[in-house]
Amino acid sequence: MKALTFVVFVLTLLTVACNTQPQTTITSPNGVVELNFFLSDQGQAQYAVVYNGNIVIDSSSFGFEFKNQAALKEGIQIKNTAHNTVDNSWKPVWGEQETIRNHYKELLVELQEQKEPHRRFNIRFRLFDDGLGFRYEFPEQEALADSVHIMNEHTEFTLTNDHTAWWIPADYDSYEYNYKQSLVSEIDASEFKSENERVDRQIDNFKAVNTPVTLKTDNGIYLSLHEADLTDYAGMTLGIADGLTLKSELVPWADGTKVKTEAPFHSPWRTVQIATTAGDLAESSMILNLNAPNKLQDTDWITPLKYTGVWWELHIGKTSWNYSDQAEDSFGQQGGTAHGATTENVKKYIDFNDRVNIKGLLVEGWNTGWEYWGTDSLGFFDFTTPYPDFDLQKVATYARKNDIALIGHHETSGQAAHYETRLDTAFQLYQKHGIHHIKTGYAGGIIPKGEYHHGQWMVQHYRKVVETAAKYQIGINAHEPIKATGIRRTYPNMMTREGVRGMEYNAWSDGMPPEHTTILPFTRVLGGPVDYTPGIFDITFDQFRDKEQVHSTLANQLALYVILYSPMQMAADLPENYTTEGGEIHPMFQFIQDVPVNWSESITPMAAIGDYVVTARKQKDTANWYLGAVTDEQERTINISLDFLQKGKSYNATIYRDGKKAHWQSNPTDYDIENREVSSNTTLKLWLAPGGGTAISIENQK
Repeated sequence: MKALTFVVFVLTLLTVACNTQPQTTITSPNGVVELNFFLSDQGQAQYAVVYNGNIVIDSSSFGFEFKNQAALKEGIQIKNTAHNTVDNSWKPVWGEQETIRNHYKELLVELQEQKEPHRRFNIRFRLFDDGLGFRYEFPEQEALADSVHIMNEHTEFTLTNDHTAWWIPADYDSYEYNYKQSLVSEIDASEFKSENERVDRQIDNFKAVNTPVTLKTDNGIYLSLHEADLTDYAGMTLGIADGLTLKSELVPWADGTKVKTEAPFHSPWRTVQIATTAGDLAESSMILNLNAPNKLQDTDWITPLKYTGVWWELHIGKTSWNYSDQAEDSFGQQGGTAHGATTENVKKYIDFNDRVNIKGLLVEGWNTGWEYWGTDSLGFFDFTTPYPDFDLQKVATYARKNDIALIGHHETSGQAAHYETRLDTAFQLYQKHGIHHIKTGYAGGIIPKGEYHHGQWMVQHYRKVVETAAKYQIGINAHEPIKATGIRRTYPNMMTREGVRGMEYNAWSDGMPPEHTTILPFTRVLGGPVDYTPGIFDITFDQFRDKEQVHSTLANQLALYVILYSPMQMAADLPENYTTEGGEIHPMFQFIQDVPVNWSESITPMAAIGDYVVTARKQKDTANWYLGAVTDEQERTINISLDFLQKGKSYNATIYRDGKKAHWQSNPTDYDIENREVSSNTTLKLWLAPGGGTAISIENQK
């Protein structure tokens, strides 16, 4: 009754605020989420959102500024409204869920200027039980007959209080930051500007954030603001304006324009995910549901897989991307370091993969041009010419003989325009050798000069790469990407991406604090899969670096395979670190061998953002489950119920846990392995060391 009274009070307030202007209300299928759309006295389109009787988004405005046209903000009238309900299900090609329900109520509001030139636009709202999305739609019309140049989009999210926020800066070129926790009013990215790391930083507004940005209210409601279906538009950041209002700030072109388009067109969806627990937020499929269905007719060639690769050895300085042993390599390693991607070295990886049944192998540094990376030289990668000590034909044949899938690598050095001229030739080469996965990279400033990684030009480029790759039956793992916004539903060959401060930072910087991986599932990963590259067993790698280390325990590294989803999941360490002194496979590596990369069900039963997270996933086409738990720098004991298991069945659980003396700093490799029988009635008591974790495989007893 209190909730009903509160909603009536909210509607009364909105009615007073809107005077006699028309108002339209729509609720989610279960009635928990409510949207109110109305016009201000000045004829400005506005909305507010109520969740479980609580205002979560207060009166917020819409609007646009254009080049060579008047702003579209006030003097608007409602011409028509239409309602619709959709309830269907669909099956992803791969993912965290085998079947996804797409259930929403829709409100389409058709708007028009009251005065000349009477421009028309629509706002389409879709309300799900776990949030809402809305987008702008501009139909074809005489008033927008010429090219449309958007200078600013004025989408607002007005908060009701100074919420706790987990955020990274609104960098136009990078998402590779440690997340900060603060009140919204305390968001200040100025400290990031001076970080001395090998990342291009472009932060124009220190009081702005990249999305997803996640918030927690004083009464325990979780909100995450993001976007879905980012297609032919600029990436959206959010600036803090007027105290507690977050306002869209689009990443610009070199000339300052935000979006260049023509009518008809529509914006990406602006999204608000809402939940009462952090776990519910992580389980949301709303971002995916707001994307278009799969456009690829044939998807049989798209294969999720685990992989190793010539990669970590490059970052810790054991070998180099460069062929020349006289040049300083791209990460400052002095001349004399051996080339990593040689035929013989790659064959050793293939032999190891064959031994442990890891089906994928990434090869970085195989092609000419690395000596010029990071310089002002142009066009030095042609993506087809191997170094003299790497025989692509021989390696591809050897891999195929051992049933190992090579993963190609295209580092562009940010020279995206040059890469586009080579796309077909480069993909044809990989197709010739039966290669169906590649990793792309854009480390460096974007060329054409003045463009940003997250601007419209690059959004178009990233999509062109994905579409072209699909023609050659190639899946993409994009590094230095545009943010994940659910495009994987439409193009399931867009398999995973970086867009995160990942494992490589532990090799050559201060790395990430243990809390980092307890925040990612509720921020970055809400957008989609992440190529975090876990699985480091030699935590301190003292042989190669004397100051850096991975900021976790060994058991924590295993848990990340469940916590941080990717259909391409790397076992990132050197093969020799996965074996014992006697040459046997390390006992903890068994979990990496067993853990799947394709799931039928995923849940997050326990979590506190920034403190700990527990995730459980059910393997596709089996009754087996896998569980991961990680903590921040604080040790903690958690009791986790296994009530998600099928009732009446018995399971064999193998528990890979922190040893009694484990600590991410002083004793990171101490571990224990326990085997026991469990059922849906079992509650496990798990001790997590500082920076630690637990990984569990739960196999159905047949």
